[in-house]
Amino acid sequence: MAYESRDGLVTAVDRVSFALRPGEILGLAGESGCGKSTIALALPRLLRSPAVITGGEVLFDGTDLLALDDAAIRAVRWRDIALVFQNAMNALNPVLRISAQLVDVIRHHDKVSAEQARERAGGLLDLVGIGRDRLRAYPHQLSGGMRQRAAIAIALALRPRLVVLDEPTTALDVVVQREILDELKSLQRELGFAVLFVSHDLELLAEFTDRIAIIYAGRLVESAPALPLLDGAAHPYTRGLLAASPDLHGRRSATRGGLPGTPPDLSAPPPGCRFADRCEKALAVCGTAEPVMLPPPGAAATHVTACHLYPQDAQEVHA
Repeated sequence: MAYESRDGLVTAVDRVSFALRPGEILGLAGESGCGKSTIALALPRLLRSPAVITGGEVLFDGTDLLALDDAAIRAVRWRDIALVFQNAMNALNPVLRISAQLVDVIRHHDKVSAEQARERAGGLLDLVGIGRDRLRAYPHQLSGGMRQRAAIAIALALRPRLVVLDEPTTALDVVVQREILDELKSLQRELGFAVLFVSHDLELLAEFTDRIAIIYAGRLVESAPALPLLDGAAHPYTRGLLAASPDLHGRRSATRGGLPGTPPDLSAPPPGCRFADRCEKALAVCGTAEPVMLPPPGAAATHVTACHLYPQDAQEVHA
């Protein structure tokens, strides 16, 4: 996936590959600009110009979504794959009542009457903890947390099998954030949908997700089950993110530091490991050879990382 610029295409996501099983919650973490939201928008093909998808596949139940025509991909959106954007006030239409926005999604995909759609809309607001008495409210009449819940209700209107959460609680205070995430977790268990949760907050993802994938400068650098990643991160970049994050479990640390330097310019990415210039443990090979994703020594096969600190030829895998 790339973006058109005056100097040509700038690759924003480079050969990223991951699988998401039914009912699983996968976290996608990394710094701003690393490609997280580009991936989230690319799955249901919602990227707009100057973004372009330059290759690869997005397989959903064996069907490549990138190969579908416009009518076919519109049928997939919301019914099979729904998206909750990071800023609900911008995602909701400010001049339409909440009921109109819910009813529009329902009637666009299901052949039901307006009355039946409004009844379903009321049930959806009840489901996300707002209450159907807010159906006739405009977005500006709701609090930030209620707007975010309304956006979640719209995403769940057609009972999709995959819900993409693009930093859905970033603009909310911590109390409301916790309430919404607890509600989402409860709904996910009840309805059984899979979740791709995009965030920069590793501690938050560790509490909410089953697995976490770390992306840096458009490439995956580590992937593992959530708690093992939190307790035993292998890649220096992942460790740096954890060191810079506040600890939700109350563990005390003498210092909290940031990562030195800045991500590379993706219009002219460096050879080898893209994190090498910022890595205190970089080896000579890091600046010339691209590492591959492999389990670090002693890790389970479900924990992989792309780092030259670990042997890149033959590694013992402990299942």
